[in-house]
Amino acid sequence: MEVSYKKLWKLLIDKDLMKKDLQSNAGISWATITKMSKGGAVSTDVLMRICKYLQCDVGDIVEFIDAEKSEEKTK
Repeated sequence: MEVSYKKLWKLLIDKDLMKKDLQSNAGISWATITKMSKGGAVSTDVLMRICKYLQCDVGDIVEFIDAEKSEEKTK
């Protein structure tokens, strides 16, 4: 399984926010933002902080993608 945060980045654009706004207002480290930008997994605590700040549900910011299916699409 792969983690996709495309929904989060789109939500930030829709709300006219930048990653640095998310980082400072949600109380998460810049290293965590970088990790998310690369599709890395983060703790549920981080996801809850982001959801609280953006007033959304976790399904609004993260998506799990089956790695095998995404590889088939690229072939």
